[in-house]
Amino acid sequence: MSIDLSIIEKDNNTLEKKFKGIIQINPDLKRSLVSFQANKALAGYRWYKFKEGYSSSLVEYVLKKLNIKNGALIDPFAGSGTSLFVANENGINAVGIELLPIGQKIIEVRKKIIQNSSKKILETLKIWLINKPWISEKKAQDINYLNITRGAFPKDTEIFIGKYITSTNKEKNPDIREILIFVFLCILEEISFTRKDGQYLRWDYRSGRGEGKNAFNKGIIKKFDEAIVNKLNQIIEDIEKTNIDIKINNKKIDTINGSCLEGLKKLKTKSFDILMTSPPYCNRYDYTRTYALELALLGANEESLKKMRQDMMSCTVENKDKNNLEESFSKNVYRNVSKAFNGQKVLQDILKYLEQEKIKKTLNNPGIVRMVKNYFFELSLIIFESARILKKGAYFVMVNDNVRYAGINIPVDLILSDIAQNAKLKVEKIWVLPTGKGNSSQQMGKHGRQELRKCVYLWKKL
Repeated sequence: MSIDLSIIEKDNNTLEKKFKGIIQINPDLKRSLVSFQANKALAGYRWYKFKEGYSSSLVEYVLKKLNIKNGALIDPFAGSGTSLFVANENGINAVGIELLPIGQKIIEVRKKIIQNSSKKILETLKIWLINKPWISEKKAQDINYLNITRGAFPKDTEIFIGKYITSTNKEKNPDIREILIFVFLCILEEISFTRKDGQYLRWDYRSGRGEGKNAFNKGIIKKFDEAIVNKLNQIIEDIEKTNIDIKINNKKIDTINGSCLEGLKKLKTKSFDILMTSPPYCNRYDYTRTYALELALLGANEESLKKMRQDMMSCTVENKDKNNLEESFSKNVYRNVSKAFNGQKVLQDILKYLEQEKIKKTLNNPGIVRMVKNYFFELSLIIFESARILKKGAYFVMVNDNVRYAGINIPVDLILSDIAQNAKLKVEKIWVLPTGKGNSSQQMGKHGRQELRKCVYLWKKL
């Protein structure tokens, strides 16, 4: 049976009415708050530009609004660890789950700097700043490349990178060695021909790629020496300014490396007082490509990158079906999730419509249908597992955006909130940013501009 847009619009209106009064524009929520932007000038948070994260100010805002002063926080998509470190600073234990090695590295290094003697760290960083071993070192280690990162650096920069890596390998203290590698990872975008741009790396024309009419010029490409000196100075300044030895908190930050589809199952029932997270959006962004430079230099190869992409929660057209999910979760959880997913009428309408468009070959990528279906099913599993580990009265806070495909506005906020109710989560508020986001140029060109909601969901465990 075919489905037309009027049916989707009718069912969507019914869902909008169901949450009328709960959807609230929150004038406090600026775009800088729900993105990395507000972290740019903050000690510790500014070291590495993790574009997909929200700001520490947003976590502070939420903790204050919900009056969370102690207990334990969980972030299933920990990213660069913003939720974890703000929780720690506020006397709250924190657990993060993160799949990407670059996110894992950021969290681990910041933990080491907080937990270890910053005096020793400062001494070593200052010695490196004075001696500049990347200049005097004779041997340049070969750089690990992926197919999509080959040729990312100017030739002279590549030599300095190799010398820098050789120098770090000579450091006897493994913690210091890891910190020095992290310093280098923080400058990759500055010294390369690439820029992180949505779902891919954009290449400057000087790389020999992308020449022609629409050639991209990223502006200044910094020399290795300038960039690494600036970053060392920044980290030294932040450690000295914040007096980290005094700020050591006795609250713990624990991390689980890997997919949260697996990690959440390792956690005890009713053990957390708040969950705050931002999952990948249903927008086709492939973080294994966005962070390909970092992943390559952390040792990823083509096979491990492909596995990493598949292990991610489905958010790209390249994600295939995860065939082991039914066996991986308890029968009760899988059955309840399937019931909630299949019973969400707006979602099922949209999936049918997208399938029709796929058959008509009007979708710009046939994998969109599979991606949208798996995105919502996998996130439903995560919601149900997360509800299990939350204490009664605990909050589940999620930052997410609505999306649009084939001219259809997909109300991610309402669909997920409706599913969450089946997991015994009460939808208290859906905070909407005063300014939404636009669509891709392709969507606007074909279907016109339609502003999409950017939201923060507040659900409470019953």
